Amino acid sequence: MAETWVNSAERIGADLHLELGLPGSGGRRAALISALRDAVRSGRLTPGTLLPPYRSLAADLGVARNTVADAYAELVAEGWLTARQGSGTRVAERAEPVRAASRVPVKAPPRARGPRHDLRQGQPDASGFPRSAWLASYRRAVQQAPNEVFGPGDPAGRAELREVLATYLARARGVRTEPGRIVICSGFAHALRLLFGGASGSGGTGAVLRGPLAVEAYGLGFHRELLAAAGVRTVPLPLDEDGAQVGLLGRERAVLLTPAHQFPTGGPLHPERRAAVIDWARARGGLILEDDYDGEFRYDRRPVGAVQGLDPERVIHLGSVSKSLSPALRLGWMVLPERYVEPVLALKGEREGWTSALDQLALADFLGSGSYDRHVRRMRQRYRRRRDRLVAALATHAPHVEVTGVAAGLHAVLRLPPGTERSAVKAAAWRGIALDGLAEFRHPEFRERGQGSIAPDGLVVGYAAPSEHAYGAALEALCEALPPE
Repeated sequence: MAETWVNSAERIGADLHLELGLPGSGGRRAALISALRDAVRSGRLTPGTLLPPYRSLAADLGVARNTVADAYAELVAEGWLTARQGSGTRVAERAEPVRAASRVPVKAPPRARGPRHDLRQGQPDASGFPRSAWLASYRRAVQQAPNEVFGPGDPAGRAELREVLATYLARARGVRTEPGRIVICSGFAHALRLLFGGASGSGGTGAVLRGPLAVEAYGLGFHRELLAAAGVRTVPLPLDEDGAQVGLLGRERAVLLTPAHQFPTGGPLHPERRAAVIDWARARGGLILEDDYDGEFRYDRRPVGAVQGLDPERVIHLGSVSKSLSPALRLGWMVLPERYVEPVLALKGEREGWTSALDQLALADFLGSGSYDRHVRRMRQRYRRRRDRLVAALATHAPHVEVTGVAAGLHAVLRLPPGTERSAVKAAAWRGIALDGLAEFRHPEFRERGQGSIAPDGLVVGYAAPSEHAYGAALEALCEALPPE
């Protein structure tokens, strides 16, 4: 039976975990020598490691100091250890494990090979993240943070961020609210889980809202799956050049819209339809969920304010920094009608996985200092140049392909001849291009019908993600993948 010994008496030298066999004819000295040799052979004691001094080791083992000194001396003589006056005893630099050459080297897990050209939607330019300005805000936030920040948080989010957000959203998006009606969350998907799935996001038990929910006929499949997992049935609304056809709303009590920039087809909800959906909500006691997707990035049109400003008690306004800053921050918000604030906070609970309080304070400083506005203006110019290059390349190499949805946002929709979408997606993949076909975003229960419907074949091309030096090659490959006229 082996005896395990760990040296921890002093913080001088390495802490050792050694397997000492029961003393035989050689006693403790032989057992210690054997254990140290094994530790060096196996690589647990690496070359150059400083060993504990004699006194420390002897005290832990309960043996005479000379026993440890003799063991060290023998290993020095054999070349396992080195000893110099004033520098202690160390594992010799030339001491190598006996079977080091035959050991299987530890390899990092293989990295998945990514696409040569990333033209997927919804991804901002990662290289454009304002590192210096964000770091400055983060430092100020940490230095000025009250002690309470480092304790249990507030499920509503930090008051400093909610106050700054109320001011910013009023100024930039036309949102009418006050800090007490803003709840911080980790993003749009988290907001949906809280509203429809409760804290656990399953079965709708304890949910603030219940289905059925009207949604735009084209949208992100992940959101539909999330709602389905919470037991919410979604009913598709047709789209045309003026946005969702809200006049077709039926018995649903709530509708989810992207009125600033319809995702993914592009374009704002027409003013008459914005007014019409508010009238519908008032007449039926209904609710509008406003996904303020790409609200900051507009190029060839005047700013489009939030629908929430038309009736704050009939609209839940949802936003995040996933496109304007980075999805890595996991920061979003819900601007709620007063009657929903307490139910949402109750579902978040006292120990819910909230967004980092320090990140919230950093964002509050970033917004309040004007850094956020400067960053958005800078990125708006960069994305506009990217969009213009895409439009110019298509006009030159594929003039038969119509480009739509480019007045705002981070992507464009390329309209294709009927029946060519699937082959175009395959051709793009063959050339190392990652992008999405328009059909990927179509509601499974929706079928195109009637005048003004969205053309069923197309490509959704993101122009924000590629690096600047690789963007030209990506456009060239894209044009080669498009179907001929």
